[in-house]
Amino acid sequence: MPGIDFHRLRQEITMEQVLTLLAFEPSQRTGDQWYGACPLHDSSSGRARYFSVNVAKRRYCCHKCRSRENQLELWAAFTKQELHPAMIDICHALGREVPWIRRR
Repeated sequence: MPGIDFHRLRQEITMEQVLTLLAFEPSQRTGDQWYGACPLHDSSSGRARYFSVNVAKRRYCCHKCRSRENQLELWAAFTKQELHPAMIDICHALGREVPWIRRR
């Protein structure tokens, strides 16, 4: 199986794109820092602030389920997939080509 250029995906796929796919609705925004209910553990309150994401740095943290990483790992955690198949999945969801690394 060919590899995926994860570095390229981290640069090209924004946190906003991932949050849109997750239907995340922030309850508060302070510049690049957004807060709301965690999409990973289905917070019951739409006004919950367990989930914090910095869209510029492409990092998130849930203070309840202790999940924290970047936008690619967020998609993998949400879809309950390993990183490699999750990246194929997100490329398809965004209508973009998978950046394959061809080994010689």
